[in-house]
Amino acid sequence: MQAKLIYREKYFYADGAMREMVLWQLPEKTAKNPHALKYRLYYGLADGTCIVRYDNETGKSDHRHKKDQEEPYQFKDVETLVADFLKDIEKARRG
Repeated sequence: MQAKLIYREKYFYADGAMREMVLWQLPEKTAKNPHALKYRLYYGLADGTCIVRYDNETGKSDHRHKKDQEEPYQFKDVETLVADFLKDIEKARRG
């Protein structure tokens, strides 16, 4: 069994900024990926500048980027992941 796409959404804000959320269900859990999910949550400006990104690319486990800073992210569940991502977007949009 290969990874199965379970959610994909792309949203454009009035100012041209973009939010994209993509999640896949992986065929099995691993030590580095105990939740068996692969995800990429992205928010960036109209010019392509990345402002917030959450992902768990191979070899790095769960982490998030805020502009040029990268930090570990403690994954709890999908609902919390999305809520944390949306909170970070709101903070960034408020300035």
